[in-house]
Amino acid sequence: MNPYLPLWEYIPDGEPRVFGDRIYVYGSHDRAGQTEFCDFKLKCWSASVDDLDNWVCHGDIFHVADDFDHKSDIDWNTPETRLFAPDVVRGKDGKYYLFAYIVNAKGCVAVSDRPEGPFTLISKYKYTIPDEICCNGWFIDPGVLVDDDGRTYIYCGFQRSFMAEVNSDNMYEVLGGTCVQDFIPCEPTEEGGFDEKDKCFFEAASPRKIGDTYYMIYSPWRGSRLAYATSKSPTGPFTYRGYIVDNGVDYPGGNDHGSIMCIKGQWYIFYHRMTNNTIMSRRGCVEKIEILPDGTIPTVEMTSLGFADSLDPYKITPAEIACVLKGEAFVTEKGLMERVITNIHEGDVIGYKYFDFGEDYSGTSFRFTAKIYGLGGDCKLHIYADDEEIGVCEIGHGSGEVSARLKNVTGRHAVYFKVTTDYTGWMGDYFKGRALFELSSFVFAK
Repeated sequence: MNPYLPLWEYIPDGEPRVFGDRIYVYGSHDRAGQTEFCDFKLKCWSASVDDLDNWVCHGDIFHVADDFDHKSDIDWNTPETRLFAPDVVRGKDGKYYLFAYIVNAKGCVAVSDRPEGPFTLISKYKYTIPDEICCNGWFIDPGVLVDDDGRTYIYCGFQRSFMAEVNSDNMYEVLGGTCVQDFIPCEPTEEGGFDEKDKCFFEAASPRKIGDTYYMIYSPWRGSRLAYATSKSPTGPFTYRGYIVDNGVDYPGGNDHGSIMCIKGQWYIFYHRMTNNTIMSRRGCVEKIEILPDGTIPTVEMTSLGFADSLDPYKITPAEIACVLKGEAFVTEKGLMERVITNIHEGDVIGYKYFDFGEDYSGTSFRFTAKIYGLGGDCKLHIYADDEEIGVCEIGHGSGEVSARLKNVTGRHAVYFKVTTDYTGWMGDYFKGRALFELSSFVFAK
């Protein structure tokens, strides 16, 4: 399900890589309640390609500040230094190279004999590119490609893009005379409108090679989307082809960063979405995608599925995996063990895609039960299977479990909850704009 990592973990900007028989995700590290993006460490998670529901945390793999267990891995850090979106590739020598984007300091490359790290510093980037192009050596959002011929390329940028070839013998030296600016066009004009904002590069470069085609996944100026462009050369020019996913469709959107990866013949888009009513606490999500014979990738919707084909309605569903939040509601963390949907107001819609209710049920009705925390107001939870209302659950002003009988449902459906109240007159004015309850989890029972 989405998010695909344990629900207490915040790993945005995920770069997925398959090494051997495992899928690894390298990303930034957010925390609940923080007021800025990322922190001073990177973590790595992995799963067997044969079991994508069970992820292993490999702990901290690189630091730019001291903590309880580790000293900083660099000696040029400042109090403002943090780690943003990294990438990891396997070099021609069989070792694994971490390309670090260090905010407020020069970026660097580190190495490990294992894909899960930990990584040991090799060097800051060595380069002759003008500092105004590479942001004083930050090399923002490095995405790295080791081509079939062993040559290595790095792609970077914020509000404008650039790429260059890296010395594959040491992996930190940017070769002189190889820089290409604006491999994706930048700076949309007012005349171009939103269509041009969909195409122009903003940040989050991530290269992939599929067959003889080079794909560039990136965040365009309409930042809630992940767009893609293609080329027949690693140096471009790249042609805009469309966008793959938008984390702001019927959901509190924000920036997005991720990439595509093939796992046992199935392609996926890895991305992130927002929680805690901020754009800073982001959690990794994934959707299945298809690459058509002409190289296009049809846009996919944001779902609650993750790697699964369907959700099981007869198992307890944590409310926080909602992929639709329309209105004022949002996901928030009460503690490590629990996150809820809070700030639920009249008219809000909460949705989940998709549940498979099966085809073998001959009963005339079944039961819905939810765990809620009351906030002093009564309301109704209208329950829909796609566009059909199948029941209404009364929610009181207290906390605990609430239940309702629903019409029989079979097959695969999106499930939506819509909140209404019966307050009228001065009572309606009193409760207008007031949060009504918090939703923790729910389950359907035959």
